[in-house]
This record gives sequence, C-alpha cells and structure tokens, in this order.
Amino acid sequence: MLTLSGVGKRYPTGDQALADIELSLPKGQVLALIGPSGAGKSTLIRCVNRLVEPTQGSIRLDDQELTRLSGGALRRARRSMGMIFQEYALVDRLSVMENVLSGRLGYVGFWRSFWRRYPQRDVAEAFRLLERVGLPHAIDKRADALSGGQRQRVGIARALLQSPKLLLVDEPTASLDPKTSRQIMRLIRELCAERELAAIINIHDVALARQFADRIVGLRAGRIVFDGMPQELDNEILTRIYGEEDWDSAADQAEPEGGEVVAAESVKHKREESTRLAELKPAISGGGV
Repeated sequence: MLTLSGVGKRYPTGDQALADIELSLPKGQVLALIGPSGAGKSTLIRCVNRLVEPTQGSIRLDDQELTRLSGGALRRARRSMGMIFQEYALVDRLSVMENVLSGRLGYVGFWRSFWRRYPQRDVAEAFRLLERVGLPHAIDKRADALSGGQRQRVGIARALLQSPKLLLVDEPTASLDPKTSRQIMRLIRELCAERELAAIINIHDVALARQFADRIVGLRAGRIVFDGMPQELDNEILTRIYGEEDWDSAADQAEPEGGEVVAAESVKHKREESTRLAELKPAISGGGV
C-alpha cells in the first residue's frame, strides 16, 4: 500500500535528517517508529504527506507517486492520509464537534467550511466517531476545556472523519500519563483493525510500541537500523538503536500510573491558535480550504 524507496531529507543547513529509507507498509498494519530524539521519526512521517519535502527518493501510496504531486492532486492525495498530532492541533475556541468536522475541510470547500455548513452525512458520522472514541458527552464543550487524553481522542476522530487509507501518528502519548497512554494506543489499534487502516506511529515509549504495534522500525541518525516484530526487540537491538543502557533496570524504573501531566498540558494549551492552524490545514485539507 505505502512504499518508500531511497527516501532522504537534507535540510538547507546541510543536516541529513533521513538517508536511504526503504520501507513498505501493507494495508491494515500498525507500524511503530522508535529511536532517540533527532533520529528522523517525525521527519519521516511528514515526508509521507509532504508537510516536509523529501530531497530524494520515491513515496508511493497505492498507485500514486506522492513526490510528483502538486496543487489539487496533492490536496486530493492528502485526504487519504489522516494526521494525528502530538500537540493535538485543535482550535481551542471551537467546540469538540466543530474540531472533528474540520476533518472534512478538504472535501466541502471554503465557503461551506467557513459558515460551518457541513453535509448531514458528515455530521452524522462525526457523532458516530465521537461515540466510538468515548466522547459523546463532550460534543458541545470547547476544546480548551478538555483533558489531554480527551483532546487526543478528538484528534483521532477528526483524522478518521477524513475517511483515510493511512494514519500518520506523531507521538500521540508524549504528554499523557501511562494509563491514558495505553488507552489512546489501544484505541488507535482497535480503530485500525475495525477499518483496515495502516498506521505509522512515531512513539518514544518502547513498551507501548511492543504492546500495540504489529511491527517496529528503529531509526538512528536518519537510517533504519531495525525492522522486525515486537518480540525481536531485545536488549542488543535496543542498544543498536539508542546506545548503551541497562535496559533491564530501565524497565524496572517505569513511571507508575497517575494523573495526566498537568504542567505539560498547561504549556500546550497556551500555544497560539494561528500556529496550530498553520500546521493543521495542510494535513487535513491538502494545503488550503
């Protein structure tokens, strides 16, 4: 379904973020990307939907060569790639329902979205998705009144309202406590199974990757250094990906379950809406509405 061949990304500064990425993802598979900070995980995900432009290589989704698309063709291709963001990319002043319906921006056109006149079938599907992600009671709440886990569920529902073939998920548990992180990963996994969706999930938590992914790809310095099943991810391979560490001791020191990270959430909520929208619009509407 998705095939990356020889994909590389070099920034104008000369930094090589990705090099010679070879990757194939079949329909319905959940793939976890792991690796140290700066390994290229987010860059890889964003090269797929062209939020970051690769400097070399081929990216194909079904029979489309994504790297050659521009304008309307790229906007249409982006409809089939749902993006779930680390920082949620919600518009705080809008309701949960309005944020979910923004997943249809690439379909309804500028004026209908401006006046929030979405087709009834889209509204009905948004209701169904909010029920599925466990938020039927929050439809009219403003996004800034939600907890981190709830905000992430809204982002998941919005991505699914695009009717995508592929989910691109960027650190979905970064600001969540361990219990909520497992709930979010379980939800993504279940939704992918229900809808036969493929997913690439950039995640720092190795234990969650082992528990919920079908396949794990390890990146280091922009290169794939491991590609295999979760049960193959032993201490030797973890050292190859991350460097030397007492992995058995690290596992014993995992953070206990508790409340969500309030301080981190406070920082997230203070992000400017204009910054969120600048990132959100290309991903869910193909570069404009």
